[in-house]
Amino acid sequence: MSGSMKFITIPYGDDVLASAGLSASELAAMARMAVAAKLFGEGRLSLGQSAKLCGLGKVEFMEQLGREGYSVVNLQADDADDELRFVHG
Repeated sequence: MSGSMKFITIPYGDDVLASAGLSASELAAMARMAVAAKLFGEGRLSLGQSAKLCGLGKVEFMEQLGREGYSVVNLQADDADDELRFVHG
């Protein structure tokens, strides 16, 4: 990994955990997944980078995206046209 590790701090109280029915580690995992999914969906990070950001393998990240209703395919219009031309010869 290049560069130094950076951290994001999100302040919250015990009431948030109690209301959400989550442990602190579950909330942290959800936050990492949400950020990774958002950055992947916007095309800012690759699938591999996004998976790594939330501490998952690529396949596990793709499965989690699907379970949470995110699109697993991240093609721009030009990329989709290229893929279609490739498939159709």
